[in-house]
Amino acid sequence: MVTTSDYSVKEFNDRLKSLYPKVNEEETPLPRKWSPRDKFTFITLSQDNLKVTYMGEGKTHRDAASVRATHPIPTSCGIYYFEVKIISKGRDGYMGIGLSAQGVSLNRLPGWDKLTYGYHGDDGHSFCSSGTGQPYGPTFTTGDVVGCCLNLVNRTCFYTKNGIHIGEAFQNLPAIPLYPTVGLQTPNEELSANFGQYEFMFDFEDYIKEWRKNTQVMISKYTIDDGQTKIQTILHKLVTSYLLHHGYVVTTDAFNQSISQKYDYCEEIASINNRQKIKRLVLAGRIGEAIDNTETMFPGLLTNNPNLHFKLKVRQFIEMVNGTDSEVKNLSKPKTPRSNYSSPALSPKHMSWSVSASNSPASSQNGFSPPLQRPQQYRPSEQRSSCTPIASSSTATTSDSLSQGDFCPKSAASDSSCESDSDMDTDSEEATKKDPSNGVVSSNGDSSAKPETSSNNGVENKENNNDNAELLQEDEDDGEHSLCGGNPVAIERMMQFGQQLLKLASDSKTDQVSSKNKHLLKDAFSLLAYKDPWNCPVGYQLDSSQREPLCAALNSAILESQNLPKKPPLLTVIGQAQLCVKKMLSNKIGSAAFVSVSDYLS
Repeated sequence: MVTTSDYSVKEFNDRLKSLYPKVNEEETPLPRKWSPRDKFTFITLSQDNLKVTYMGEGKTHRDAASVRATHPIPTSCGIYYFEVKIISKGRDGYMGIGLSAQGVSLNRLPGWDKLTYGYHGDDGHSFCSSGTGQPYGPTFTTGDVVGCCLNLVNRTCFYTKNGIHIGEAFQNLPAIPLYPTVGLQTPNEELSANFGQYEFMFDFEDYIKEWRKNTQVMISKYTIDDGQTKIQTILHKLVTSYLLHHGYVVTTDAFNQSISQKYDYCEEIASINNRQKIKRLVLAGRIGEAIDNTETMFPGLLTNNPNLHFKLKVRQFIEMVNGTDSEVKNLSKPKTPRSNYSSPALSPKHMSWSVSASNSPASSQNGFSPPLQRPQQYRPSEQRSSCTPIASSSTATTSDSLSQGDFCPKSAASDSSCESDSDMDTDSEEATKKDPSNGVVSSNGDSSAKPETSSNNGVENKENNNDNAELLQEDEDDGEHSLCGGNPVAIERMMQFGQQLLKLASDSKTDQVSSKNKHLLKDAFSLLAYKDPWNCPVGYQLDSSQREPLCAALNSAILESQNLPKKPPLLTVIGQAQLCVKKMLSNKIGSAAFVSVSDYLS
């Protein structure tokens, strides 16, 4: 017998998600149990409303009683299946298993009335909206497990007995919501349902895989009437624009060469390389340097995007806690001292909007005070300015919404002054080098250098790959995590930066720093409330994956500032395809349940 404690709710949810991945249960819940409100009087439910018992006299057909599931079967299932175990056939075994529409009489066995369909155990007949049954399968009795499968692709239904496919029972079922339904008629009849709480006796997963495969084959064999050449040209443009959006110049050239076509770039190579450099710095957690480079290479961008600028500053604070931002990273590396060190966090160029004069120091022009003299000794907490951690609030997403992009017809000539930076591709990445004066990684920005070509020898490529690996993963070289790299001076600098960032948020006007971003700052500050920020409820902020949405938002903002699409047209096409699939499901086209755009992308 089934009880609530017999199955794991988590495993149940995971199994349903695996079987019906396109179902959004917030919109169309799946049947999970029998409905205590949608049943006839002679039916009683127990054991988490999964067990059905007949309590009537069972003298005539008028004593028949049925019960429906709590919800109809969603079209987005594509194919739906449930099983029923016969606990006891009772006196005569007059039991029916099947489907019914909402509103039909429950004082009948499924299949007897219009818009009901059933397979009956006493005679093995199938009943299709009629009191007259048709020979179908074997009878079933105590101990048997009967399964019912509704195929929403071809509108058919079949049954199984003890895991064996009996055959198709019904065809041309109407495109209306149908509920799993069972009916009983004689005393002591009992059965229990399995809507996915347990593994099915029938190999339903294999059956679904076969239909998914058939759907994919049908799509792959679909032909387009307006000619293959035109479609290929459009696809090539989509791929090229996508690669350039992410700054993969070398890969773009290789792709165009492989298809023997040449597409003009909408953006100058120098600008693409600059974007790549900034992206690498963000993904490496060196946000302060990314901000500096953005303001230098794309003047006015952050001034015109104050909320994005603020997000970058909040992320810089988090990376300070993480010990990856150069502001604190270099402080914890005594072997590579920086001469005339000044904090980029405290530099006016890191913020461009002002605060009230009454609350800012006389020497402050942009909400940040001038760089303080680097402390030579870590001061006790009573001598430091306090920065009270704020309790974590609900997490806000850092990714900006992207608008639809278009192809840019503008061509860009090669610029002899462009940097020698190349892609961050796996096969060839931008050459970087160590600057012995300050120990930080800087790009090779020699304006006279020629772009990297395939003639580079193996030594040069090896050095480039090593440099990039060091840039992107240097935060892993420190071993165990420690606040600001474990350096007291770096901790002091981080605290100063946080205090001024908090002051900026409180002094800035509402239209400059949104309330959402202020919540981001509170979440960032809450890291300091824990002894081990990396293993705390808000520790996810320190994960390197959290840099990616911010990196994408900054990259899109740079493109938009140059009147270029901030979203690759390829992503727009993918989004439209996903919406088409969703629209098909809403129009009750069951085959759409087996269409996954992501499967084709992978």
